[in-house]
Amino acid sequence: MGTHARELTRTPLQMAAFVAGIVFLVVGILGFIPGITTNYGAMKFAGHDSGAHLLGLFQVSVLHNIVHLLFGVAGVTLARTWTGARNFLVWGGVIYLLLWIYGLLVGRDSTANFVPLNTADNWLHFLLGIAMIALGVLFSRRTAHTRGSSPI
Repeated sequence: MGTHARELTRTPLQMAAFVAGIVFLVVGILGFIPGITTNYGAMKFAGHDSGAHLLGLFQVSVLHNIVHLLFGVAGVTLARTWTGARNFLVWGGVIYLLLWIYGLLVGRDSTANFVPLNTADNWLHFLLGIAMIALGVLFSRRTAHTRGSSPI
């Protein structure tokens, strides 16, 4: 099946996962662009002392940007199938909620804050987690209902 045919047969669930994957890829790339990332020269590979901030708000490091890129690749790849898309959105959302909790529990100046995460990151992770899970559940229910299956 060609790329064009695949695009025509994507479900809303698959499109949501694909778009989320693209957004993560874009964010990962933007994290490496001086100007869009302020204090670019203060970026570290990892650690709470990385001084770079995406859009002047979200603390980033090389590792943080790489994680966004890998998450984006996973989203685009898993969006190829209905099950992969659902798993990416729901379990990816769970991962982001766990990151939110981790960010709340770990001190900002702690060596355990190696990604690094600041308050803006924490609350974005919360919103992403909720949104991803909601999209995964909402679109998988709609598809299961359309198929006449149980929405489990």
